[in-house]
Amino acid sequence: MIANAAAQVIPQRNTNNNQPRLGETGVHYEIFVRAFCDSNGDGIGDLNGVTSKLDYLKDLGISAIWLMPINPSPTYHKYDVTDYYGIDPEYGTMDDFKRLLAEAHKRNIRVIMDFVINHSSSRHPWFLEAIQGKDNPYHDWYVWMSQKQIDSLNIATRETTADSGERNPWHRVNGAPFSEKYYALFWSGMPDLNYDNPKVRQEIYKAGKFWLQEVGVDGFRLDAARHIYPDWEEPKNHQFWEEFGREMEAVKPGVYTVGEVWTRAEHIAPYFRGLKANFNFDLSLALQQIVPQEKDTADVVSMLVTNHKIFRQVNPRFIDATMLTNHDQNRIGSVLKGNTNHLKVAASFLLTLSGNPYIYYGEEIGMLGMKPDEYIREPFLWDTREKDKHRSRWRRPRHSTDSSVVPLARQVGDPASLFSHYQKLIHFRNSHPVLNDNLSQIAVSPIRQKGILAFTRQSGNRSVLVIHNLSKDGRDVVLYPAGTAQSRVIFDTSGKSRLIKGGKVRVPAYSCVVLEADAVRKEP
Repeated sequence: MIANAAAQVIPQRNTNNNQPRLGETGVHYEIFVRAFCDSNGDGIGDLNGVTSKLDYLKDLGISAIWLMPINPSPTYHKYDVTDYYGIDPEYGTMDDFKRLLAEAHKRNIRVIMDFVINHSSSRHPWFLEAIQGKDNPYHDWYVWMSQKQIDSLNIATRETTADSGERNPWHRVNGAPFSEKYYALFWSGMPDLNYDNPKVRQEIYKAGKFWLQEVGVDGFRLDAARHIYPDWEEPKNHQFWEEFGREMEAVKPGVYTVGEVWTRAEHIAPYFRGLKANFNFDLSLALQQIVPQEKDTADVVSMLVTNHKIFRQVNPRFIDATMLTNHDQNRIGSVLKGNTNHLKVAASFLLTLSGNPYIYYGEEIGMLGMKPDEYIREPFLWDTREKDKHRSRWRRPRHSTDSSVVPLARQVGDPASLFSHYQKLIHFRNSHPVLNDNLSQIAVSPIRQKGILAFTRQSGNRSVLVIHNLSKDGRDVVLYPAGTAQSRVIFDTSGKSRLIKGGKVRVPAYSCVVLEADAVRKEP
């Protein structure tokens, strides 16, 4: 089956050089700096704290980190920026950040920063100028309309979406010398920037180039990428991101960009014209569904094959950014009710599927969290509380406590722990040329057995067969067609899988097995 499946798939390769670009290999890790590691004892996680844990991330097998916003901001989450060229003092200084970059690069870990450009803070100097009057040169840096215009376009309210619960996006400035309202998709403290204004575009491009060229970051996570323009002008977003991509590429060839575009595949696809990667929310939701049910009710692989075909038509080198959950979703630990078997199955899926996987900080130790947002961003548990000198105290946790989550220090060295499961999976993925090729293609397997999900992945002339047992019962999986008994088990999360007579492989409960044909495996 492996060789046959390989023949049906056209491999994707980096045609420019022999070195993969950021995102084309490796596993990425999302960090909420405030909650990750406190280096100075003030109770707030900081950049020096992240630097102090780079060896941990290296040992885990991480190739890049995504830092949630680090720019100055009046809020705890910092998604409303007041200075696009600065570091929030709560997190440290620019020198601290440059040191983090240098130390990360020494360890071959790349750094991606959240670049929040759909909106600014209502306390940004630009907006404070904009509300002074319609004649102010910054007034047109934001989106304004009269009530008559709003009503004529029937845009006074909007349907809530997965990425914004705001139904009334138009807001009046109290005491302003004009009657127009400003558009703010997320809330009144985050006014949307006006990208029809060339000055806005040039200023944002200038800021992006500053971080790439002068500071040295390796790429950007683009918040609210689908909302650069208001909902009724969404097609204009595509042209913007193409232009943004060209501008950033001009100062850092190969720069990595990943967008938050939370919608259906056909609507995501045009964003790949300008962005290298986009997050796969459909996959995230599907995995959250099938793992607790212990059966593939979402037909996950077929969905991926269909969606990837749509993406490939726009950009043959698209990067599918995959995840279990992120900072806007209930944590996978709580979704799966802390069930370690299910958490291991979810990790196995994420780290054997095609695409560029992202781990949300703490997933590897089973951290819990349910909305509101503050409680899906709780402090990382490095050690038991009495020993943990670096635990953030920014928020008293409701979910991830010493009594509900085993701290990292107690999981390291335990081969049965969730952390060890993640580490084992990541290191195997990094070591194998097919699994580590994030551009490799996925294909549906003809294996159809209760509780089993199987697929093939293809890169160049090599392919692997991946079999997941979602269920509590061990399975003897029939390999198809005849002849695949010559394949070899090259990875096994349980340590107990084996090939048996009749062209079968024994797959224990809640485990994952990877097979490769001997003839292919031995090729140089």
